[in-house]
Formats: sequence, structure tokens, C-alpha cells
Amino acid sequence: MTDTPDDLITVLPRLSQLSTVLGRSRFIERASANAGIDLDRPTLGILLSLHMAGEPLRIGEIAKRMQVVGPHVTRQVHELERRGLARRIPDPDDQRARRVELTPAGAEAVGRYLQTVLGALGDALSGWSAEDRRTLGRLLGRFADDLTERLDRFDE
Repeated sequence: MTDTPDDLITVLPRLSQLSTVLGRSRFIERASANAGIDLDRPTLGILLSLHMAGEPLRIGEIAKRMQVVGPHVTRQVHELERRGLARRIPDPDDQRARRVELTPAGAEAVGRYLQTVLGALGDALSGWSAEDRRTLGRLLGRFADDLTERLDRFDE
């Protein structure tokens, strides 16, 4: 390991700070309410996964992207279907399988949510250069991937 403990110890309180401020501020819930979406986090996560994919996905692929099990996603997809925000369609690669896609109402809802979230993030980062924002995104992605991989090993 090339990082010194001093380098690493500065990360821990910042992670705690972010976790606390996101939880205490109820950021996700407030953004969801502001967008007029009355969904819990997991169900909202499915909407976001479908939006980010830009194409219909199988339940298993949604579960993989969200790092949860398929039955959990299936229950949430039922709720999205009930609300008219998503629907199942035939999989063109396998007629026995189904994919899940956003309905126009679902796309509109997730668009409103993202507008709220990105507006808040944009405000928080308004003094940052475009390069600093890209660097933050790249490093957060790298950190999340590396930490996820290492934590997954604890489960094995």
C-alpha cells in the first residue's frame, strides 16, 4: 500500500460527514418529494437504473447494477408497474424473457428527480471548475468500485 495511514485517516471523517449530511438532510427523500415522486429509495433506484441504461433491462441486470438480489427488484418493478412508471416488454433476444422499460410517465418522473438532484449538486459545486467536477466524478467512481470490490471479498 503506497498511502500512509495519515492519508487514509483523513478520508474517514469526510465519508462520515457526507453520510451524515445526506441522511440528516433527507436529501434523497426531499428531492423525491420536490419532484412529485412518492417512492422509496429502492424503487427510485430502479427508475434511475433504467434511465441511466438508456434501454430496457432484464430484472437480473437491474439487480446487478443496484447490487441487490433479483426478487427484491421484482417486487419493486411490480410497484412501478402499478403506478404506471415502468412496464415489462418482451426481450427481443429471448421471447421467454422480459425486460423492463420506463413509461413516458416514468421517464418524466425520473427527469424531474434528476433535475432537482443535479440542481442541488450544481449549486454545491458552483465554485468548482469543470475539470475539478470531472476529477471528482472520476475519483468517486474509482473509489466506489474499489471499495465495493474489496467489501464483496468480505462476504466470500
